[in-house]
Amino acid sequence: MSAKQTGKRSETPEKYTWDLAAMYKDQATYDQAFKKGQTAVEGLKELEGTLGKSPESLAKAIETYFDTLREVENLYVYAHLVNDQDQTVSASQALEAKALQLYSEFGQNVAFFQPELLAIPEDQLESFIDQNEQLQGYRHYLEDVNRFRPHVLSHSEELMLAKASEVFATASKTFSLLSDADLKFPAIQDENDETIQLTHSLYGKMLESKDRRVRRDTFKEYYTIYDQFKNTFASLITGEIKLHNYEAQVRHYDSARHAALFNNNIPEAVYDTLIDAVHSRLDLLHRYVHLRKDLLEVDDLEMYDMYTPLLGEAPIKVTYEEAQSIVLEAVKPMGEDYVQIIKEAFSERWIDLYENIGKRSGAYSHGTVDSKPYILMNWQDSINHLYTLIHELGHSAHTYLAGKNQPFIYSGYPIFLAEIASTTNENLLTYYLLDKYDDPKIRLYIINNFLDGAKGSVFRQTQFAEFEHFMHVEDAKGTPLTQDFLSENYRELNAKYYGPGVNSDSEIALEWSRIPHFYYNYYVFQYATGFSAATYFAAKIYEGDQETLTSYKDHFLKSGSSKYPIDTMKAAGLDMTQEDYILKTLDLFEERLNEFESLLKDQ
Repeated sequence: MSAKQTGKRSETPEKYTWDLAAMYKDQATYDQAFKKGQTAVEGLKELEGTLGKSPESLAKAIETYFDTLREVENLYVYAHLVNDQDQTVSASQALEAKALQLYSEFGQNVAFFQPELLAIPEDQLESFIDQNEQLQGYRHYLEDVNRFRPHVLSHSEELMLAKASEVFATASKTFSLLSDADLKFPAIQDENDETIQLTHSLYGKMLESKDRRVRRDTFKEYYTIYDQFKNTFASLITGEIKLHNYEAQVRHYDSARHAALFNNNIPEAVYDTLIDAVHSRLDLLHRYVHLRKDLLEVDDLEMYDMYTPLLGEAPIKVTYEEAQSIVLEAVKPMGEDYVQIIKEAFSERWIDLYENIGKRSGAYSHGTVDSKPYILMNWQDSINHLYTLIHELGHSAHTYLAGKNQPFIYSGYPIFLAEIASTTNENLLTYYLLDKYDDPKIRLYIINNFLDGAKGSVFRQTQFAEFEHFMHVEDAKGTPLTQDFLSENYRELNAKYYGPGVNSDSEIALEWSRIPHFYYNYYVFQYATGFSAATYFAAKIYEGDQETLTSYKDHFLKSGSSKYPIDTMKAAGLDMTQEDYILKTLDLFEERLNEFESLLKDQ
């Protein structure tokens, strides 16, 4: 099947679709399981008031809680995948909506669980664990819940906050509606003088245009809309920041950042270390900016020049069949056991490969402990899609190994660790391709792909993380977050990161107004830490460090959430409270930037 064709799903050969029948063989089987799930969710109410009665009753309650969650997750993931494969099918939309409603009912019916668990005196809870073997298997879970004891309010206060959850979501929801649904962007003329109506997705694509006039028009016209609504966006982000600071205060955290990182027991030092380490090597980003200016042959580099490809079209194309062979070779340093997992992904139909009418765009990995770790793709024969494939296979292998080696309660992994396995795979692919190709044009393309990845994931996301923290700190001090205040400070930060080689006295000052991640409550820094950790591990694995490889597989890929994320990484050989792994990533950035510059001189 040609990757360029977009037809009906029924026209896609079965071997290129995921095998969802491995979860539920048909609709009747799913419907039967759904009824069972509804009964289980309803039965959770009967656990209320039983948790503190005895060690046995607590063990039974936890077991019932997670057994039910397991059923609900299976039902929801299946419905979600069915809907994503063709979102034009009304029955699939309804299937996902029903599953989502069941998830909501699960949440409502266990709202009592944590407060009641924490109502058990701490010494009594420890005694329960000592007396019951089943509870000893839940020790990490119970210790993790117990950490929140100082931050959980009374039942009535928790109920009040829960009932206000929809109110609290107003700023974030309104931002999404305004930005994604209500804003209408101007039209521009493309390279062929055809009229193009700008959208969010087209904005990024048009900034990659080789025609600088198109890039300039795209940038300036796009930001006219954010400029028009800049006071509204300032009000919305203020509402979201105030919410984070309010919740932190009423739950007795030191700050909003402390509250956000406390969820995964991440020391705040990890955040500060990231920013300090990146600050120490901003000269590398400045060099890259000057290189871009020289290659584009412009007198004054603008922010709209930062995304157009430096090297034109990719010098090689990769078919899916070729991609499979390349991926298997690239991950060989991970060992034969890992290679076998990737082979299983290809042979056991984990992957839904080609685009079809109604299929969700993009790519992701999603599964449960009982399912295959499925991958959605919209494959095209390109090196970019090769990188996407090996990235998602990294997620799926991580999910697979955690699920095989941990009980359900610990089978998931925290978002702080989620991007490490996938990006480690990407790095191994880069090493493989650089070993494989001597052609300067191919090497330039591969190196540039790494440089752009580091620019976007380390430098840019750290810039976002720094500004996000700045907004929270200023609001906590009582500083009004007006659009003038936000824009001026964002402009200064952009100038600091990108240096004098690019003009920051432009519409880029309004970039804060369009970043959805600023509504995610200290989420974005994890892109930078994850990329850096992955680069650190990949280098050691590629070099043949067997001790690191063993620790990476046994103490990271197989660990799930059986330890706190920082402890998982320490067991795998990486202390993320220290700056070494970030600096090593930036050292590799410099090494490849040096080669990039050298190759360009020889062209």
